[in-house]
Amino acid sequence: PNAVFNLAYERGTGPMAAWREHLGLTQAEVAVRVGITQAAYAQMERVKQPRKSTLEKVARALGLEVEQLRW
Repeated sequence: PNAVFNLAYERGTGPMAAWREHLGLTQAEVAVRVGITQAAYAQMERVKQPRKSTLEKVARALGLEVEQLRW
């Protein structure tokens, strides 16, 4: 949705962070869903071109399609 794109634009974040915030989740909550630490998840959000496997794990954790995390 536009709200996610606008959030990413306003805060200068990528799609992973924007979707997470849009869904009202913390990095720690998503990290638990993915099975990693909060610090590891924070690094994942900062990567400009995440691996496909990373996108798949995060998409599954957020209940999204991988394409929604690619811009």
